[in-house]
Amino acid sequence: MNYEFLLWIALILISTKVLGLLCKAIHLPEVVGALLAGVILGPSGLALMSMEGDTGTLLTYIAEMGVIFLMFSAGLDTDLKELKANLGASFVTALIGVIVPLVGGMLCYAFYFGEDLSNYDQMLQSLFVGVVLTATSVSITVETLREMGKLSGKVGMTILGAAIIDDILGMIVLAVVSSMKDTSVKPTTVLIKIVLYFVLIFLLFLITGRAEFVIEKGDHKRRVAIFAVAFCFLLAYVSEIGFGIADITGAYFAGVMLCRSKIRDYVDIKIHDVSTVFFSCIFFASVGLKVTLDGMTMHIWFFAVLLTLVAIITKMVGCGLGAKMCKFTWKESLQTGIGMISRGEVALIVAEKGRQVGLISENMFAPIILVVIITTLVTPILLKVAFKDKNDNGGPEAVEAAN
Repeated sequence: MNYEFLLWIALILISTKVLGLLCKAIHLPEVVGALLAGVILGPSGLALMSMEGDTGTLLTYIAEMGVIFLMFSAGLDTDLKELKANLGASFVTALIGVIVPLVGGMLCYAFYFGEDLSNYDQMLQSLFVGVVLTATSVSITVETLREMGKLSGKVGMTILGAAIIDDILGMIVLAVVSSMKDTSVKPTTVLIKIVLYFVLIFLLFLITGRAEFVIEKGDHKRRVAIFAVAFCFLLAYVSEIGFGIADITGAYFAGVMLCRSKIRDYVDIKIHDVSTVFFSCIFFASVGLKVTLDGMTMHIWFFAVLLTLVAIITKMVGCGLGAKMCKFTWKESLQTGIGMISRGEVALIVAEKGRQVGLISENMFAPIILVVIITTLVTPILLKVAFKDKNDNGGPEAVEAAN
């Protein structure tokens, strides 16, 4: 057995915490330090480790568990009344937040590389770059908002709701565009799966609600936390494998189903402890470890920078405009737009699908990775600025994060 993974995990845990504390000392979210730790340790930094090989595969699996725990915990922290109250705003925010980046990414690629949009194949390639930019991954946003004590507010719930809807809309757009290139992809099949998925979620909500008195009998007993985690992973698996919905969406819904139960606080404490100490650290560092920018020409570098700017601006403007249309204040609209900037692993999954069907070339992966890394790094920083209040010293989560 190769025990190198023990050394790698130890280095990740130490570096994420040390850099996290350093970031906190200069009034930045700790998650920024964890992300930077991955960049420093990875191929683009000291090259001490990567996500390749057996150990890299292990880190990938642990990181995936980390983001599942993170979204499950976000579900447990959800204020269901607040979520329902902002459901309309979440939908409008997600819808415009998909359309604007889609058009922006398409035009950016077409104009930079001189693509002829009247040519079917070139139009599809340009369109798919826009599809990549529609993706949103709020795992970083969730951790940042929790750290600042802002997750359960109006903006936090709108961002969470919009992210779920964004994931669904992104899947539909991906299916439609992919079917234009690969006839084996059927948009109607995708739509049917989505409808069936939400029927399943609705039924599970009813079942967990009716079985609440049974669930609550195990309050403050370890077995209830074990069963809750098992339920989370089971729903994450069914979502991803059975319906093609992101596993983190299933994990989030699992948490929401338990958020009104008496066991919520006990389960949340247990999940938060194991996630913060181990799994989340690996997840945040893994994002930085994926940075590999070898072989990029100056032409591609300029495009990567331009695409990153377009990714940030279009998501912020699109989602911010959607929130403003729903009568949010200008400040709340800005906060909502910023919270949706991060692309994360979702954009990488979409890009890989495009590569498989021939909609995106190999040299486009490096710019997309750069988009993922930079949007992930700037989101917590911009959120900190957007939520800055001279009379607010942070919520209880912010105090706990200092320890």
